[in-house]
This record gives sequence, C-alpha cells and structure tokens, in this order.
Amino acid sequence: MAALPGLALLLLLAWGGLPAAGQKRKEMVLSEKVNQLMEWASKRSVIRMNGDKFRRLVKAPPRNYSVIVMFTALQPHRQCVVCKQADEEYQILANSWRYSSAFTNKIFFAMVDFDEGSDVFQMLNMNSAPTFINFPAKGKPKRGDTYELQVRGFAAEQLARWVADRTDVNIRVIRPPNYAGPLMLGLLLAVVGGLVYLRGSNLDFLYNKTGWAFAALCFVLAMTSGQMWNHIRGPPYAHKNPHTGQVNYIHGSSQAQFVAETHIVLLFITVVFLETAVKLPESCSASLTVMCIAGIGLVVLFFSWLLSVFRSKYHGYPYRYVSF
Repeated sequence: MAALPGLALLLLLAWGGLPAAGQKRKEMVLSEKVNQLMEWASKRSVIRMNGDKFRRLVKAPPRNYSVIVMFTALQPHRQCVVCKQADEEYQILANSWRYSSAFTNKIFFAMVDFDEGSDVFQMLNMNSAPTFINFPAKGKPKRGDTYELQVRGFAAEQLARWVADRTDVNIRVIRPPNYAGPLMLGLLLAVVGGLVYLRGSNLDFLYNKTGWAFAALCFVLAMTSGQMWNHIRGPPYAHKNPHTGQVNYIHGSSQAQFVAETHIVLLFITVVFLETAVKLPESCSASLTVMCIAGIGLVVLFFSWLLSVFRSKYHGYPYRYVSF
C-alpha cells in the first residue's frame, strides 16, 4: 500500500509531461512547414502545389500563416484564356510581396493547377477556374475568403485590397516597367515636330478642325471597341476548338475578349455612327426617301448585331432590336 502514493506521483508526472511533449512536437512540425515554404518562396513567388503538398502545408494543422491559393487550369489543352490573364496579375501581386521590405512568413502565395491537383478540386467541390481562396492561419475559410472574381475582376490591385481585408497584410503592387507607351509618345512627338519643321512657314494644318475632329473620332471609336484592353492583356485574335475545329471570334465570358471581337464591335459602332451622322439635303425626293429608309434599316440591323454580341457575353441581358 505504501507504494501506491509513489505510483500515483509517477503517473501524474507522466500525464503532465504528455501535453508538453505534444506541444513540442507541434512546434517542430510547424517550424518544418514554415521553413519549407520560405525555401520555396525564395525561389518562386508563387508556390506550385499538388494534392500532397496542399493537404500537408495548407489543410493540415498546425499553421500560423495564411495561404492565398489560386486554383487554375493553365495547360494549353484547357483553353482557359482567363486563367492565363489572371495568372499574370497574380504573379505581379506575389512578386510585389516577395520583393518588398515587409516580406514575412505571415502569408504565402500558392497555385494548384487542375492537371497537377485534380484531387484538390474534387475535395473542395470546385468546378470552375480561376478561383482565389484565402486559407487563414486559424480555422477554416469563411465565405469572404473566396474572392469574388466576377465582381472585382482579377487586377493585381483588386487582389491586394482583398488580401488586406482578409489577412491585414498590405501589399503595394509594383508592376514591371512598360516602355511601349513612352516609345509611342516619342514617335508621335517626333512626327509632329518633323511636320512643324518641314512646314514652318505654313501651320494652317494645325488649326484644321476637320482633321482634329477626325482624329478625335478615331480615338473614341478605338477606345469604345476595347483596343486598349487588347494592348494591355494581349489576347489571341480568335479561338479555334481543337476537337471540332470551330473558330470563335466572340469570347463567351464578360471577363475576356478576342482581338477579332474588338474589330467586329468597332465595325458595328462605326456604321451606326456614320448612318446617324450623315447630313441629308433638305429637299425631298423619292430617292431621298429610299436613302432614309435604307439608313434606318442599317442602323437597326447593325445595332441589333451589337446588342447580340453584348447578350452573348452578358447572359440574360433582356434588350434587343431584332432576334439573332
């Protein structure tokens, strides 16, 4: 009986030592995970993950860091144009964080491609890409941890605001320099300077209202058709389905477009403008009546085509002139 108190004391010490050992084990696992992520982040701002890496470093505890994961499908046979565009912005955001002076192990950026981690897509019941999800340091992702791509777009600046809301990490987006704009401006100034030098004695062309109006009109038509978007994003001219061979000139998503699509829209807008801007003579005649009817018909036709393009991108749009 005298041995019972000693045995109880040993059991108590052993029981008290188990939580300490478990805590130490937990800290060791966490340290290994953080060191592994830091090593990968030092080589690549966006860490590529498969199913095993995702389950071990993102899903499984312990974790004291947040992970922003982009679920995408970048392989060429997936034909996901939006995925490539979103990936470019995501890389800009991750690089801005990786090379900033505020870089810490508080947050990491990762990517899961469907062809490398289809099991992750199945585990999360995910059937669309690209998708951005924040996996917080504590607990499971909440509703706000899924980025609203259709509402906010995928610009790096918008992603940075969302990251700041979810993780309290403020990232100053730094884009790589683009010299195309300064070069075009320099070329334009050189042309104007050359004209002024060659025609220094006659500068009436600078006061030609028709010329300035035509230049302004061309600029407005180009901007309204989406030429600037093409210049920034660099989309393909069209898309050819590798299985059926069908060529699509209109992108089915409101978040992207093809170069051919902007040309089609530019044509429709130009025809509608010209038909409504033509000044007809005041005298009435049978031929004038025919021209008016034909002009109205062309306006209705091309504006209907323009609405049909809009309806194909914004599904459920209720307005139309003529059914196409």
